[in-house]
Amino acid sequence: MPAVIDAHAVLQILWFLLISVLLVGYFILDGFDLGSGILSPFVAKTEPEKAIVRRAIGPIWDGNEVWLLTAGGALFAAFPPAYATSFSGFYLAIMLVLFGLIFRAIAIEYAARDAKWRKFWNGAFFVGSLLPALLFGAAIGNVIQGVVLNSHGDYVGGFFSLLNPFALLCAIMGLVTFIAHGASWLCLKAPLESLVRQRAIKMRSMFSIIQLVVFVLVSVYFFLAVYPQFGSDRIAMPVAFAAAAVCAVGWVLARLFMVNRNDLWAFLAGCLIPVALIGITAGSLFPNLIPAAMNPAGVVTYFFVPGAADTASSLTIFNSSNSAYTLTAMTIITCIGLPLVLLYHIVIYRTFRGRIAEADVETGGY
Repeated sequence: MPAVIDAHAVLQILWFLLISVLLVGYFILDGFDLGSGILSPFVAKTEPEKAIVRRAIGPIWDGNEVWLLTAGGALFAAFPPAYATSFSGFYLAIMLVLFGLIFRAIAIEYAARDAKWRKFWNGAFFVGSLLPALLFGAAIGNVIQGVVLNSHGDYVGGFFSLLNPFALLCAIMGLVTFIAHGASWLCLKAPLESLVRQRAIKMRSMFSIIQLVVFVLVSVYFFLAVYPQFGSDRIAMPVAFAAAAVCAVGWVLARLFMVNRNDLWAFLAGCLIPVALIGITAGSLFPNLIPAAMNPAGVVTYFFVPGAADTASSLTIFNSSNSAYTLTAMTIITCIGLPLVLLYHIVIYRTFRGRIAEADVETGGY
């Protein structure tokens, strides 16, 4: 970080935080969509039950995806080199995510309308939800521990090098979190006495326990194998520790509300977990965007020493950001656009609030 924090540096830090907020929005909102899709074959056995799952997310899933698209656009506009490295270096993984989201979108629309291909569309709904959930966690794991970059900040590893132990553990952590979140949403939206809700309650409790176990495993592996590579060089690690505490609080509160069968507050308490996981990620990274795995000793020097950025292999908010003018313009646009997006979500969630009535579920609709 520069010795003197100027206006440009403030904007760089602001946009790092804003992108984190956008990812939080995606993790919470599209998280229960993906989790519901993954759970669909296990909580919904008949076509009317599958329609309940689709209807639980049908009116809102497309708006929820906007947060991911906006996060990608914000990364492109605010930190172009980081965008170029991530979207070109992780091309195959990103294409798998896109294919998954496309198949899920088509499946939601066609599963109830195309009886001949219904089994295929139901399978596409499951796979299209599973792939993004797995790869989202794997991407976070790779970014936290760092990837192999050359002196120009380009990714020089292969696709299979992204499938390392820590990334796979984070992929499982993300998957389990999505599933637990989706189960909590289905408990909240499914008809009160329906079999879908009864099965979702069991899944919610089971995956909540699995979530805790996997979180402990990821934490142990992180401190034994990942954290020693950079030690205290990433200056916001206290934020990550505070976020971990929030994660624990959210898990305990969610469990208490589950026991009391308070579905709304169990869901809201569970939302603290995605918030905390992104907080842990941001705290573990800052001020890096894409750290270089092979250059842990240089993490401090290249963004603290003036003029050293040209020799840096890691991409940080300070050596890969756009101009102050661009960041200022983006901030103004965000101050106008973000409230409108939030207003949209308030209106849409208020319009479709409450449980689904079984009488409203028809095979010809969601």
